[in-house]
Amino acid sequence: MKKNYVLDTNVLLHDPEAHRAFEDNTVNIPITVIEEIDRFKKNLDEIGRNARHVSRYLDGLRLSGDLREGIQTEGGGTVRVLFGLNYVDRLPPELAVGKGDNRILAVCLALKDTEDLPVVFVTKDTNLRIKANALGIRAEDYERGKVRPDEMYTGAAEVSVPKDAVDRFFRDGAVEVSADLSDNQYVCLVDEQNPQHTGLGRFVKKGGQVVPLRLPKDPTWGIHPRNREQRYAMDALLDDRIQLVTLVGKAGTGKTLLAIAAGLQKSVEEEVYKRLLVSRPIFPMGRDVGFLPGDIQEKLRPWMQPIFDNVDFLFSGVEDRDGRRRRGYQELMDMDMLSLEPLTYIRGRSIPYQYMIVDEAQNLTPHEIKTIITRAGEGTKIVLTGDPYQIDNPYIDATSNGLTYCVQRLKNQALAAHVTLVKGERSPLAELAANVL
Repeated sequence: MKKNYVLDTNVLLHDPEAHRAFEDNTVNIPITVIEEIDRFKKNLDEIGRNARHVSRYLDGLRLSGDLREGIQTEGGGTVRVLFGLNYVDRLPPELAVGKGDNRILAVCLALKDTEDLPVVFVTKDTNLRIKANALGIRAEDYERGKVRPDEMYTGAAEVSVPKDAVDRFFRDGAVEVSADLSDNQYVCLVDEQNPQHTGLGRFVKKGGQVVPLRLPKDPTWGIHPRNREQRYAMDALLDDRIQLVTLVGKAGTGKTLLAIAAGLQKSVEEEVYKRLLVSRPIFPMGRDVGFLPGDIQEKLRPWMQPIFDNVDFLFSGVEDRDGRRRRGYQELMDMDMLSLEPLTYIRGRSIPYQYMIVDEAQNLTPHEIKTIITRAGEGTKIVLTGDPYQIDNPYIDATSNGLTYCVQRLKNQALAAHVTLVKGERSPLAELAANVL
């Protein structure tokens, strides 16, 4: 049965293509939403870009019909711009008429009274959904593109196989399996007769086989993987055929440390890439300290300090070719082997032959993740790390952030691999805090 969907401003600012999510139903946009979008259109951030996108789309529809009566879209649905002035007086006195949210609710009431189709109000505002429900209006969150972290693709699986399959895996360097697996999914082959007899590998869809992990015998910049998931991650990080790696896990699981160690190995030691490029979204935890002085590198230093800490930790156990102790991250920056990239200015760039790490990627929106990945030039590898449960961006949450969106959309792609790290390795105290607090 067809429905009348009424969209709130925050839905369109979150996803300017939201009208495509409602198939052949009628999408109603209150005039108040148009006014609110107009206030955002001059912003230079993603919110502003989305506002401009919505305005251009509606203006294009206007050329082919009357937005008051409704214009059919390519998906078979209809888009309308509506007023609800005649129903403002029907709002309870507690709901101020001058507030935009309440005028949008008036549009929902008008549709309920004048049309036979069910009315569904779609908003990302929790309190507004509560108010709508109190008025007898069905309200829903905007779910398109949402991925629950507990339902997210983990990138790994255990497969029970006969004993001879595990033996062939070690003897021949590959074994076929009949399980339903994604390309580049990591697999623990378990002997069905002896669960202690196992083999770790990665499924290659092209041949339908599980192949062994390709891990160096020597430590990677002093780092040995400490658990199964870290071994999976190191395999993906060091394999040049995998151009996009996503690492998800709680604090202390080694996401950033493993990524930097692999990046230094591939760029500084093996010289497969020109440099290690590192970036993080600029979102403070708690109250911000205000503007920072200095040039771009000095402004970025507080945000990049966790990266520097990891680099210095890796340098502490590595000597250069002359047997001298390396000096740390500053030496790499002086040699142009390590570069910091503010994501603010990445649009329009092309980044070839670099090992790019985006830390704390859970603070990015799906659109920002897409913008970053599409900057990858020839020979570039991108690593996204983050924890969906530690989000500082007020406009996204654990289900709508770009990292989980990217993991889910790019699974089963030959160029991408994902690993969910589970066990904390930073310290017993850090692991206790991550699990208990």
